[in-house]
Amino acid sequence: MKTGILLDSLQLTLYEGLSFAAAAGANGVQFYASRGPLTPWNSSAEDRLTFKRRCDELGLELAALCGEFGGHGFERVNEHAARISKTRDLIDFGLELGTHVVSMHIGVVPEDRNSEIYLNLKSALSELSSYAGSRGAVLAVETGPEPAGRLAAFIEDCGAAGLGVNFDPANLVMVQGSNAAADFLKLAPLVVHVHAKDGIRKNVCDARLIYDSFAEDDFATIDVNDFFDELPLGSGVVNFPELLGAMKDYGYDGYLTIEREAGNQRQEDVAAGIRFLKDQLGKLASK
Repeated sequence: MKTGILLDSLQLTLYEGLSFAAAAGANGVQFYASRGPLTPWNSSAEDRLTFKRRCDELGLELAALCGEFGGHGFERVNEHAARISKTRDLIDFGLELGTHVVSMHIGVVPEDRNSEIYLNLKSALSELSSYAGSRGAVLAVETGPEPAGRLAAFIEDCGAAGLGVNFDPANLVMVQGSNAAADFLKLAPLVVHVHAKDGIRKNVCDARLIYDSFAEDDFATIDVNDFFDELPLGSGVVNFPELLGAMKDYGYDGYLTIEREAGNQRQEDVAAGIRFLKDQLGKLASK
C-alpha cells in the first residue's frame, strides 16, 4: 500500500502542497479538481503539463482526483445534465493528468429502491458508470452517507463497470457507527482508493440530516459537532491495525490518502499521519 495526501487538507497553494507532500515522504497526492487553480475548465494544456512535470520532478504520483460540486449530489434530476457533464469532464481530466480514479460524494442512497431519490441516483450513476468504464476510468463513490452493504448493492444495481468505492473509514465510524474492517470487507471488490481519516462518534445521528446540512450549508438546526469529531490519524476509534490487516489479507495495494478536514494544525497532523501510516505498514509487513 502507498501513502498519499489530499492537498486541500494542507491549506497551502497547489504547488506548495506538492512540495510538502514530497518532503513528508508521501508517494502520491489527490486534489479537488472541481474547484481551485487546476480544473478542466480553467487550465490550459501548458498548465496541465506543468503540473505533471512538477509531480515527476518530486517523484509523486497522482493517486486520484476529488470532484465535489456541493449540494445534494445526483439526487435531483433537474441538476443531472450539468453535473453529469462536469463529472465526465473530470474523468477525462484525470486521465490526461495520469489517474483513472475520480472520487466524490453522490448523495445519500435511500433504503427504498423505488423511491424518487434512489431512482434519480441510479439514473445518473448508471450513465456515469458506463462513461467511466468506456474510458478505462472509475468514479469512486465516497463512503459514509449510507451503510456499506447498501452502497455495495446500489453500485451493483447501477452496473459496476465504471463505478467503485473511495473507502473512508472515519465517515463510516462517525456517521454509521460501524466497524471499519468489517465495512471494508463488504466493499472490498469495489475499493479503488482509500481516504485515511480518523474520528470518533459521540451520539447516534441521522445520516440524511447530517448530509443535508452539509449540502445546504445549514448548521443552524443541527450541529454536527454534537454527533462526531474528525481527529488526527491514530487519535480516533478507527482500528487501523485491524483495517490495514483486512486490506492486506484481501490484496488491496492502492493508496491510503490522508484527508484532514478539521483542526488548526492540519499540516502537522498530515505529516504525523504519514509517519503513522508508514509505521503501521511497517509493522504489518513484519508479521
